[in-house]
Amino acid sequence: MSILKNIFPSIDQIPKQWKLDGFIEQREYLVNGELKIWDGPMNEVVSPVSLRNGNGIEKNIIGSTPLLTEKESLEALDAAVIAYNNGTGIWPTMSIIKRIAHVENFLLEMKKQRTAVVKLLMWEIGKNLPDSEKEFDRTCVYIEDTIKELKNLDHRNSKFENEEGIIAQIRRVPMGVALCMGPYNYPLNETFTTLIPALIMGNTVVFKPAKYGVLFIKPLLNVFKDCFPKGVINIIYGRGRETVGVLMETGKIDVFAFIGTNKGASDIKKLHPKPHRLRSVLGLDAKNPAIILPDADIDITVNEALAGSLSFNGQRCTALKIIFVHENIAGSFIQKFTTAVATLKCGMPWEEGVKITPLPEPGKTDYLTGLVNDAKQFGAFIINENGGIVNDTFFYPAVLYPVNEKMRVYTEEQFGPVVPIVPYKNMEDVVNYIVQSNFGQQLSIFGKDPKTIGHLIDELANQVGRININTQCQRGPDVYPFNGRKDSAEGTLSVADALRAFSIRILIATKDNAVNKEIVQTIVREHQSNYLRLDYIF
Repeated sequence: MSILKNIFPSIDQIPKQWKLDGFIEQREYLVNGELKIWDGPMNEVVSPVSLRNGNGIEKNIIGSTPLLTEKESLEALDAAVIAYNNGTGIWPTMSIIKRIAHVENFLLEMKKQRTAVVKLLMWEIGKNLPDSEKEFDRTCVYIEDTIKELKNLDHRNSKFENEEGIIAQIRRVPMGVALCMGPYNYPLNETFTTLIPALIMGNTVVFKPAKYGVLFIKPLLNVFKDCFPKGVINIIYGRGRETVGVLMETGKIDVFAFIGTNKGASDIKKLHPKPHRLRSVLGLDAKNPAIILPDADIDITVNEALAGSLSFNGQRCTALKIIFVHENIAGSFIQKFTTAVATLKCGMPWEEGVKITPLPEPGKTDYLTGLVNDAKQFGAFIINENGGIVNDTFFYPAVLYPVNEKMRVYTEEQFGPVVPIVPYKNMEDVVNYIVQSNFGQQLSIFGKDPKTIGHLIDELANQVGRININTQCQRGPDVYPFNGRKDSAEGTLSVADALRAFSIRILIATKDNAVNKEIVQTIVREHQSNYLRLDYIF
């Protein structure tokens, strides 16, 4: 364990600018435009960054958040329902330009909280400083792009159609009340990719932060409160089974935005009494494979596979979770890949150049150790030095080879720094793996021959949502569609698709005659409707 012996810092080794200002007891939650104070039980927030005390390691409790009950959750839902008011509330009937102004003001005030949010991301989920800063900045850009795309969408809809004697204008209107839940690995960015589109399209929202990565919302609570009308955004905390289930059982949730496991999504969705009335936008599990062809450029492939499998410790739904390498080049790939893994700096999130950091999920190191031991039982070896070494919340990346179908890691999403490598001889075996997989988010193909790659694309295009050529799997750019097949997703997200996901088209139509045209022209000319209009938003 020598490589990890002194991985955790003592209190006096933490840089002053990244120290937390004491224990963070967050008792506030947002309902109906009011920050309410919870005086009940609290949930401990345990940082993955443990502390060294003498020769031992101690758990680092950095704060606490409210363990709300069904009562508070229903109060939040009632506030959202009243604010929507069957589509007649102030927010859903507000002009698009005014809703945009609210979101722009929110973005302006949110940017002032950058340092506080970035610091809490590091302490809560162990994300390194550059990636935490990138998550915040990327979220801000996403909001800006969403505003721009909504203006473009409105421009395209600011016209009349005339078909078969029917004059019509097509607009997009909100769905109703949305329940938004994000993941712990990208608790800001992934959550806001559904939360912001839901809000800007005129829906009202109940937002429950992820299980881990909760305290970072604290600096934003007042921003939400001050920038949106009361009841439009409501933020609750607590255990999902005591807060979320009761919301879905009411049947008052119209849109369910969730990023997590397919089992979790299914368990929540089935509670809705009228599932046909529930629109779901889901980002779920993935087991994204890399297919390395015999003619692949090894250096490029190693660089992409390294980033794809181990960025943020492999805790990304888009991570490469299994690598298939042709047996003819397996030896050279493995040698260079394990050498590259050894160059990854391990340490605390604020340390310069750090790539591997502590894991936020309690029990995660035990789970990963179990996967590794299972693979070893069926013939795999840890082929990188120090692979699988554990110190408290820290797990040194383990590269497993040769992996086969008997091992759990062959089909199970590890969501952590374990890299299974499978040698193959026949491409049919790899294709069959992907076809039979329960997941279908993305895959990566590494090679040079256009004919071979083109054939693989045609074979696999109906299995996943994205095929990457000589590059790792990834979500961005955010203007591109992000989806998946099978148990990996429901619906499509991108800047444009998200606006459509949280809205529905409405047709305003009339027969083409003089009386009706005069009515429509008067409404438009005198700005008597927020929907039936021709003005452009610049």
